[in-house]
Amino acid sequence: MRNSTVVRAAALAAILLAPVAASAQADQPENKQVTTGSEVYRTYCATCHGSSGRGDGPLAASMNRKPANLVEIAKRNGGVFPAEMVFKTIDGRTPVRGHGGPDMPVWGEAFQKSREAGDQERVNSVIKSLVDYIDSIQLRPSHEP
Repeated sequence: MRNSTVVRAAALAAILLAPVAASAQADQPENKQVTTGSEVYRTYCATCHGSSGRGDGPLAASMNRKPANLVEIAKRNGGVFPAEMVFKTIDGRTPVRGHGGPDMPVWGEAFQKSREAGDQERVNSVIKSLVDYIDSIQLRPSHEP
């Protein structure tokens, strides 16, 4: 079994086995709890990208392609955080040239099939919270004189 297959299987297991919101009413679409970007990150991303976002998660060493260092996205983009590109990369249903890859799960589909998301509005909300979180962990240059 190839490393990327193992990684995909582990990612899929994380999706399917992730804990669901605490109350019985959480299964009702109108009562779903809002999940923060940091919670989504810890549940779905940290295994590969690491708890600090530097691409050093526990599965990173077994991957064919090293996961991206997420804290330097703005740095690699001239100091600007490309939120729309990051959203599309995470969603994965519309390929973003040069981003993602065969080891990167298609999270839009995964969230759509999960009990925590479901409809497109909720999927977009989950991905947006994740994008906002990734933006919040960017290394920013200091503006000291």
